[in-house]
Amino acid sequence: MTVLILTSEEDVTADMVVVHLNASGVPVLRLDPADLPGGVALSGEFVHGAFRGHLQSAGRLVSISGLRSVWVRRPGQAAARAAEPSAWLSEESSQALFGMLRGCDARWMNHPDAAHQARHKPWQLRHAQRCGLPVPATLITTFPQAAREFADRFPDLVVKPVSGAHPQDPPRAVPTSRVAPGTDFSAVAFGPTLLQRRVGKKADIRLTAVGDELLAARKEIDEDADPDDPGTVDVRFASSDIPWRPAEVPPRIAEAVRRYLRDAELAYGAFDFAEDADGTWWFLECNQSGQFGFVEVETGQPIARTVAQWLARPGPTEGTHVNGANRTVC
Repeated sequence: MTVLILTSEEDVTADMVVVHLNASGVPVLRLDPADLPGGVALSGEFVHGAFRGHLQSAGRLVSISGLRSVWVRRPGQAAARAAEPSAWLSEESSQALFGMLRGCDARWMNHPDAAHQARHKPWQLRHAQRCGLPVPATLITTFPQAAREFADRFPDLVVKPVSGAHPQDPPRAVPTSRVAPGTDFSAVAFGPTLLQRRVGKKADIRLTAVGDELLAARKEIDEDADPDDPGTVDVRFASSDIPWRPAEVPPRIAEAVRRYLRDAELAYGAFDFAEDADGTWWFLECNQSGQFGFVEVETGQPIARTVAQWLARPGPTEGTHVNGANRTVC
């Protein structure tokens, strides 16, 4: 049975996993929905209560019923590279592809419905708190007065985007920044603004969860670092002088993270935490399709191999039980 990887052509993270799948002799079909129709083709017939059909890409033809797992890594927008792209064609192509895939017995990393819910930060914060993860005080508002009152209660704040990267081409990361003292917050009226109590970080933590496997890495904060420096506030802009190192996951965090994935019906999550001076790991966010290549390169942790092993597990038609975290829709 075949592993289907939905991602863009230039995806080094996916490349790392494909290497392990190839070494294990597991068939892989990699395609980008942006190439449908054209470089990618599909056909499915609804027979006896299910769609039976095929996907074709790069000269390979694969049966949809022969998929053991689907990794929704970082696919492009369906039909984005069509000869005459349009919003209508994109929606038609997306509905056809994901609609038929939803009807197969493959395990998902991650199922589109679960991933859609899990990408929303307000939902993440509430879910993390319910699962037992510490969450900093947070406000999302378009009311300037509400922002001022929040700043009075929590004078040391950071501001970050609600949705993540800015949707330009290519997407640009919007840094988390400290809020300057005396800010009047009148600008929040022009768009939802996320304010959060700043955690006095001793280190940044990236925890990559693959099923029940948890691989954590820790990047210390330089004691002499300027607290207002972008690299201190946002680890994505931090200096490479201090490397990521493997870290032990506290038992309570491990239990909460596994519950987070289980209850969210996710098979994969890249969790970001801020470790304070007391050693508490404060939940910041969980990216359900987050990068892990940079962590593996610096720490030597076998994240790509762990993902490949999850994807390569026998499918349900080969006798493997499918649990709630590996949602199937039949």
